[in-house]
Amino acid sequence: MSFLRHLVPPPGPIRILAASSLGRSVGNGMLLSVSVLFFTRSVGLPATQVGLGLTIAAVVGMLTSIPAGHSADVLGARNTATFFVALQGVLICGYALVGGFTGFLIAASLVVMAEAGSDASRGALVAGVVPKEERVQARAFIRSVNNIGISLGAVSGGVALHFDTRSVYVGLLITCGLIYVAAGLVYLILPNVEAAAKKKEESDGPRWVVLRDRPFVVVALINAVLVMNGGILTVALPIWIAQRTSAPTWVYAAILVLNTVMVVLFQVKVSQGTDTAAGGARALRRAGVALAACCALFALAAGQPAWVAVAALVAGALVHVFGELLGAAGGWALAYELAPEHAMGQYQGLFGMTDQLAAAVTPLAATVLIIGIGWPGWLVFGALMLAAGAVAPIAEGWASRTRERYGVVVHNG
Repeated sequence: MSFLRHLVPPPGPIRILAASSLGRSVGNGMLLSVSVLFFTRSVGLPATQVGLGLTIAAVVGMLTSIPAGHSADVLGARNTATFFVALQGVLICGYALVGGFTGFLIAASLVVMAEAGSDASRGALVAGVVPKEERVQARAFIRSVNNIGISLGAVSGGVALHFDTRSVYVGLLITCGLIYVAAGLVYLILPNVEAAAKKKEESDGPRWVVLRDRPFVVVALINAVLVMNGGILTVALPIWIAQRTSAPTWVYAAILVLNTVMVVLFQVKVSQGTDTAAGGARALRRAGVALAACCALFALAAGQPAWVAVAALVAGALVHVFGELLGAAGGWALAYELAPEHAMGQYQGLFGMTDQLAAAVTPLAATVLIIGIGWPGWLVFGALMLAAGAVAPIAEGWASRTRERYGVVVHNG
């Protein structure tokens, strides 16, 4: 029964937040599984145009993150999060109206802008309705249920892929959008969150305070380097297995299942002890070590007999997920503990923006270094992860020493 405590969110705000995120992640899993094929097979767009449109949309989303987070500070996190999640659902339904590249570019940009606003305002909402010492735990529960939801949504998307007709694709997209709207409305069950910016007069400091907070920006960029581990798993590893190892390609599917199950089972458990800034920095340092080790194990799979390659890949995947869990928990702790309450949305927006930057850069960097160079590329990535983890406590110390000027009291006891 004690193990179940790490799987079932506790009653109250954390459970409501997790329930909303479960619905949203089901919709996200559906969207991820069918959207690209809908645009290429049903709308008739070339894959290169879809890729270009998604890249432009990602850039637009990054530019939206901080202003959207600031809107949560000014207007209240609950209402802002409700608006952005529901808006994203409505805009996803609009995908069904796309008939060409221009329409796709506009629709995708609007959806990603709403998603960026949703991410920033939801981060502020967690800070607004969950006690300070439970925020990392809340994010851990949310991430755990997200993995369940994405898996369920992907299965639903598989049904649409089987039929492969426009009507089925459109029906699934509309269903996905309605799920998002419902997930956003769930937030209205939570108590209203007072506009945080009203607690501190604007005249006390600059409006865009996060952009002047250089120590926090450095911490966010260090975290972004470690977030690149996601692209390593989803972009570089499947190509590496297929082109550079003798392992059967089905091993990658097994690794994805293993990763999902491990996140669901252990994210909350691994997050314990990371509810302070110093604890978060220690978690990032350990994450850097684990991610460097997993890169070495993935590199080892090249040129080996099939059974050795499979063993190295599975071992690397286990070490990778441990680093991924630690990195996520450490990032949440620093994002909350180093942020002033009156600008929580801005700070979550910046953290989200650097995460999006990492997601945009990783596919190109991974394919050039790892697929282009071979096993030494894995070692370069591993060294980058190790270095980022090693400097995380130094950056956290710098940031903690400067918190007083931003109205933050850091507790690292």
